[in-house]
Amino acid sequence: MALERYGYTVSVAGDGFTGLDLFREKQPDLLLLDVMLPELDGIGLCRRIRELSLVPILMMSARGDSVTVVSGLEAGADDYVTKPVDSAVLVARIRSLLRRASFRPQAVAAEQPQPEPDGVLAFGDVDINPRSLEVRRAGQPVALTPTELRLLLAFATNPGVVLERRTLLRTVWDYAWEGDRRVVDMHVQRLRAKIGAERIETVRGFGYKLRS
Repeated sequence: MALERYGYTVSVAGDGFTGLDLFREKQPDLLLLDVMLPELDGIGLCRRIRELSLVPILMMSARGDSVTVVSGLEAGADDYVTKPVDSAVLVARIRSLLRRASFRPQAVAAEQPQPEPDGVLAFGDVDINPRSLEVRRAGQPVALTPTELRLLLAFATNPGVVLERRTLLRTVWDYAWEGDRRVVDMHVQRLRAKIGAERIETVRGFGYKLRS
């Protein structure tokens, strides 16, 4: 009801399997998943959805413990909110996710000091085309969620520069407030699994940087 008041069209499922069927039928722009769903829980549903789509997923639960949060993010969620949550905050998170999903960088290539002649940014065996938003590793395409893509582009436009978690929350997640830094850590972990663990270096006590 709160989301409809903000102008969103909402389809609701009461359990995970119904939610999976509804997703296949409706192909929504975003999923808001509760962890504690009957039949198939939200984490299991998130994993199923990630096998089918890169659609933005916002996980929601009354449980804010690290195990639950990390499990949701490892399953492929883009963000996580703990209930109770103010409807205005929830809508702000949703808008942020939708902006990321429609992200189309226009000037990223110009920000890179030494781009390749064709505009591709190269880091070891990882090639990034900021205009077509294609990422390849050793010549093979890499499927990234919109959030993972924005995270990679944030690193690619600042090669060798240490980016703090709070900086990444502002630039990638569009947080105007202090968010949960575990979200950053889990997305870096997922990105490493796709482009190579050695490509993103942890600078303890500060953040992360991309190795050229």
